[in-house]
Amino acid sequence: MSEKTACGLDCYDACNIIYEDGKMHGDANHPAGNGALCAVLNKYMDETERISKPRVDGKEVSLEEALAAVAEAFNKEKSLLWRGSGNVGVMQEVTDLFMEQIGGYLTKGSLCDGAGAAGIEEGRGINKTLPLEQIQKSEVVVVWGRNLTVTNSHLMPYLEGKKLIVIDPVRTEIAKKADVFLQVAPRTDYYIAIMLSRFIFMEDSENKEWMEEFAPGFEDYYDYTREHRIKAILKYIDLDLGDFGRVLNYLRDRKVVFLVGAGVQKYSTGSYTLHAIDSLAAVLGLFGREGCGVSYLGDSKLGFKNPFETTCKRVSKVDTEFSDFDTVLVQGGNPAASMPDTNRVVEELEGVENLIYFGLHENETSKMARIVIPAKTFYEKEDVRLSYGHQYVTAMKKITESDIGISEYDFTKYLFDTFDLSGLESEEYYINAWLSQCEELNGELVSPAYEALPYSDGFGDDGEDEFEFIEDFNDDFVNTKRFTKYRKESQNKPKDETLWLLSPKSKKSINTQFLRDNKIQLNPVLGFKDGEKVKVSSEHGEYIFEVQCSEYMRADCALITNNTIGINYLTPSIISDEGESACYQEVKVKIERA
Repeated sequence: MSEKTACGLDCYDACNIIYEDGKMHGDANHPAGNGALCAVLNKYMDETERISKPRVDGKEVSLEEALAAVAEAFNKEKSLLWRGSGNVGVMQEVTDLFMEQIGGYLTKGSLCDGAGAAGIEEGRGINKTLPLEQIQKSEVVVVWGRNLTVTNSHLMPYLEGKKLIVIDPVRTEIAKKADVFLQVAPRTDYYIAIMLSRFIFMEDSENKEWMEEFAPGFEDYYDYTREHRIKAILKYIDLDLGDFGRVLNYLRDRKVVFLVGAGVQKYSTGSYTLHAIDSLAAVLGLFGREGCGVSYLGDSKLGFKNPFETTCKRVSKVDTEFSDFDTVLVQGGNPAASMPDTNRVVEELEGVENLIYFGLHENETSKMARIVIPAKTFYEKEDVRLSYGHQYVTAMKKITESDIGISEYDFTKYLFDTFDLSGLESEEYYINAWLSQCEELNGELVSPAYEALPYSDGFGDDGEDEFEFIEDFNDDFVNTKRFTKYRKESQNKPKDETLWLLSPKSKKSINTQFLRDNKIQLNPVLGFKDGEKVKVSSEHGEYIFEVQCSEYMRADCALITNNTIGINYLTPSIISDEGESACYQEVKVKIERA
């Protein structure tokens, strides 16, 4: 007998899983999974030891005793729930209902994609997901700051037979397959999008007919692109006219899809970057057309009425001041390692009287916690899986039994009962509340917001708005209007010996879950050797890493994957200009032999 569920890990693919005779395999009939499961799910998850016993004050106790300690902790005056993305099933949010009842706080903002999402909403008004079939119908795919073989591997079959352009600071595996690869300097993607738009206007290859109907502000946008000085910008972004010419040869009069990753927006200016890329797509008339569009991280809850919506007060997720709270519940996350500026975060967590960790695996945060509650895996409970990478929705069925841990729903129900609160519906009610809103497409459930051709009627919530082009760019680091002055000043400065920090995802983990190491990737021209220990420092902190030389790196970059132990001692706890997002890559680091 076989049963179907879905993977709950934080990933674009949201694969369906067939569980049969005690073994799991991919669902070959599901459009997004291609019948295969990734190594993280097949191997590293099973090899990672889970927390099996609750703890209170460092001692193993029964689940009943631990839950009683949780209830006592929530009797304090001020409480916060900080949720990570260890499991992205919708039922994770049921705990919000308890926080609302006791006047507790939740967080706002994002550690991942918030700046980019804000930029998309600036132009389109609403962040709709590009359906997989439109990617499949494309002729040219531009992979921009998105390492598909690591973060979105099940999308690879959709790229077969297409012309491929890759824009990235690192020569990734997908970049090695590209017809055109631009190994760009970090934090320059905004300028690349603006320059491409300007050159398209200059050669009269813009889609004027589409823009006249859906984006009539295009003439003002052309004027805006002309404010950018070509020669100075080409020098700054380390590209030449030939690079742009090669890209433009593939963009003219083709069905083009942009696959944009979170890497381009891990900066204070991240919203401007996505808005600029969207503006480029609008110049080409790529919205609402077959085989065209821009795919980022879509709003997975778009179109749903969320039964877990609350009126809770909220604090920043990026620079949370944990010590302001008597009790902090960390659910499915590891802020002591995953948040930027580890030194600050650890100090804040140490100031919490009752730190509760509710999750699967031992990590930096669980080791600091006063109370530890083991969670159920996504095989052991009911849930619903939405996706930010495609339109499909899957019921996550309970397929195995375990005596270990407690589900988020049962945890919440215990607290409701203990505090004699009312209003919590049954688990079945909430599961059905999500699934009943879905539509059916070729035998699969899809989001109620699904559209075969997003934005074909227009933009905004009702499809009656126009596309809004980007019209300003505020950047304290390099202001466009003083570009020439900046270049002249920089020529008189000593050589910059710091490197841009890049923090992409690892193929052996999901964020700080599963397999982790302490490697830093550097171009061998920097003079370091494989296995050498180096001290990496920034103005925020320092840590010792082991060198892994890679000729695929730019010489002005240091790559440390976001699962690496110690990486966030280097990163800043600053918030993006728009979208309240973390800015992990808004930092340069110094490398010294340890």
